[in-house]
Amino acid sequence: MRRGGPNVLRLISIGLLLGALALTIFELIDYSRERSRLSTSLIVAGVDVSGLDQTEAIERLLQVYSTPIELLYRDQVIQISPAAAGFRLDTEALMGAAELERTGTDFWSGFWDFLWNRPSEPVVIPVKAEFSRSQLETVLRDIAARYDEPPTLAMPIPGTPNFSPGEPGILLDIARASELVGEVMSKAENRRVNLPVAFGVTPRPDLATLQTLLQQNIDLARFNGVAAIYLRDLRTGEDLHFVYDRNQTTVSEPDPAFTAASIIKIGVMIAFYRYFDPPLDEEADRWMTEMITLSGNDPADWLMERMSSPRGPLMVTDTLQDGLGFESTFLAGYFRPQSPLLWQYVTPGNSRPDIDTDPDPYNQTTATEIGLLLSDIYGCANGGGNLLAAFPGEIKPEECRHMLDLLAQNKIGILIEAGVPEGTRVAHKHGWTDSPLDSIGDAGVVYSPGGDYAVALFLWNSPDMIFEPTATLISNLSRAIYNYFNPPIS
Repeated sequence: MRRGGPNVLRLISIGLLLGALALTIFELIDYSRERSRLSTSLIVAGVDVSGLDQTEAIERLLQVYSTPIELLYRDQVIQISPAAAGFRLDTEALMGAAELERTGTDFWSGFWDFLWNRPSEPVVIPVKAEFSRSQLETVLRDIAARYDEPPTLAMPIPGTPNFSPGEPGILLDIARASELVGEVMSKAENRRVNLPVAFGVTPRPDLATLQTLLQQNIDLARFNGVAAIYLRDLRTGEDLHFVYDRNQTTVSEPDPAFTAASIIKIGVMIAFYRYFDPPLDEEADRWMTEMITLSGNDPADWLMERMSSPRGPLMVTDTLQDGLGFESTFLAGYFRPQSPLLWQYVTPGNSRPDIDTDPDPYNQTTATEIGLLLSDIYGCANGGGNLLAAFPGEIKPEECRHMLDLLAQNKIGILIEAGVPEGTRVAHKHGWTDSPLDSIGDAGVVYSPGGDYAVALFLWNSPDMIFEPTATLISNLSRAIYNYFNPPIS
């Protein structure tokens, strides 16, 4: 017997289907709303923006990245706005990447994960921003101007070759600080920087101050002849040159000529290495060593004869004058007594009408030219300088290094050497006239912690000078120069 009306089970099934459909539609609507916002577990530029729309996400990012940066310098706490450094967060690019993450997943697979409440994988989008390095450094320089402790100069002590101690000061390391602050501005957290401190070196006074000190030492020594001093900072190329004539500064150009004496052997050494490549034969090597370290005249003549007899001295002069442009430096004959004068040289240095040091017609130089020659050897030893340019393929860096090594073996314990601390490397050549002592000089490269330098010191006087006080004066001048490059620190 059939019953009238709908089947109960059918009605229940239809109801369940309609309920499932309604639930599915509801979940689809809910998922669509969620999908219209940024992905869950989304970190943009270090900021959690999960579930936000783009406007809300941008507001949150800007809020975080506009927070002032806290700078700690010494005992000061300073806050700076990122905007002061021209900081700009590239929100357009960041939101573009976030949008790509939102739409990159297939709709239905995403919906399936949504139905089963499966957590999505965390997504991290790195920060993208820029700032103005120059604006940031301007801010840091302003901080430095307010809170730095400037160094104080080491100043000369009048009447001595010494300097009073300077203070190194405490300075902001602006270059390193700029890097650190730039990194922190691009972080969402820990926006604090301990600014780095650069403990400065004790600054030197200018070279004019050193010149004044050197002249004071000449005056105090009661030396009233002609003094010529040339100094070059081999690190910076800065130089000092002056001529002091009877306790008055006079014009330094053209540089007055002095008897070079054995100092000209530096030129003989360079000319020989121009024409002969190492390794030298045993005899030539012995002569070279004895010429420089023992100031031997015979070895110098033998080396020049090896170059060309009788034109050896003129070949040395050609190397110095034609090759390197030193117009007032020459060797016009051999060292042995009664050797003929091979050429009469008239130079800017020996033609000055106001200063006449009665230089030896056989060999002459000036403070500037011999100082520059030593600078050239130093530069050549380090792979540069005029020697390599003037004599390509003829003079080599290893030869120049050997020249400096030989000059450093010239140990006499007086003059420039006596003015520097024991153990200081001094590559030098000295020379003076014997009986009467009317001219004395020393020229060398000094290697010091505060910088290497080339120096040439020449003194001349008439009537004749007494050796010991004159040599002491040169050592005091050397000491003042060394102390200038290596000032004491309190």
